[in-house]
Amino acid sequence: MTDDVTNEQHQGNAALATMAVDQVFGSTEYFEMESTSVGARFAIWVTTSPTYAQDEADYPVLYVTDGNYSLGQTAPLAVMQGDVALPIAPYLQVTVGYAGADAQDWSRVRNRDLVPPGEPIPPAMRSSLETAVEHQLMTQAEADAYLAELATTRADAFLSFLTDELHPEIARRYRVASEGHGLFGYSYGGLFTLYALLTGCPLFAAYGAGSPGVASEESIALALAEKPLDLAGKRLHLTINGPEMTGELPIYRMLGRGFTLLVESLRSTDSGLALTTQVLGETHLTGLQPSFLSFMRTCWSSPA
Repeated sequence: MTDDVTNEQHQGNAALATMAVDQVFGSTEYFEMESTSVGARFAIWVTTSPTYAQDEADYPVLYVTDGNYSLGQTAPLAVMQGDVALPIAPYLQVTVGYAGADAQDWSRVRNRDLVPPGEPIPPAMRSSLETAVEHQLMTQAEADAYLAELATTRADAFLSFLTDELHPEIARRYRVASEGHGLFGYSYGGLFTLYALLTGCPLFAAYGAGSPGVASEESIALALAEKPLDLAGKRLHLTINGPEMTGELPIYRMLGRGFTLLVESLRSTDSGLALTTQVLGETHLTGLQPSFLSFMRTCWSSPA
């Protein structure tokens, strides 16, 4: 009896391990793509709107970074479009993450792709890594590798992958609108979103940056925000978490200061940017989904 139960449990576990992505996230397809711009292989999850199979319309695309962590944000696509109080306009969601060995180490590899070239490493980051090693949360080798990735960042190459390689492939596979696309990122993904906006990327119209990694007064994002910009027709929704502005951890208070400096700079320029902000009652680790929902309700809502 015990052996039979054990075998059934093993069989059940094996079945779970081999479930396709569309069995876990409805209306989601998965493929992998090599990037010549980055020289790496990426995991791509494409989630279609509930209305996609019911009409022949072309849909705007929302690109979301950190797919290995943020894939669960595909669920609101179906739920929020059924919300009669605050409905969300139909769209395609393309969540971009890492495949193969990079998927096991995505939290380090993402630094390469999401951080702008030349972005300074804040002293608080080094202190945070030293503390993590001291408390055996990571090894010294892992901390060194993390810093090494931050020393050779290539957000420009990753942006080229999204705009010049991935978007044409999405347009080939799906019915894609000619305009109205969006980009959302959280933490360093939020910093990447700012980089795309402030360097004049023409593909996206709506940008969402949650707790963006502007952790230094010498940040590339702050330098770009001070330059004359023509952002007419662009929307940016910024969120920050309360503890990142007033909490005890220096690394997160740097984000709060960077957020304030960024908002001040963007509001003091006549760029034509439609800027909205919201302070959330979350921590840096729990703020991803509330930030995403805040962005969608602000920038992707449709008439009830």
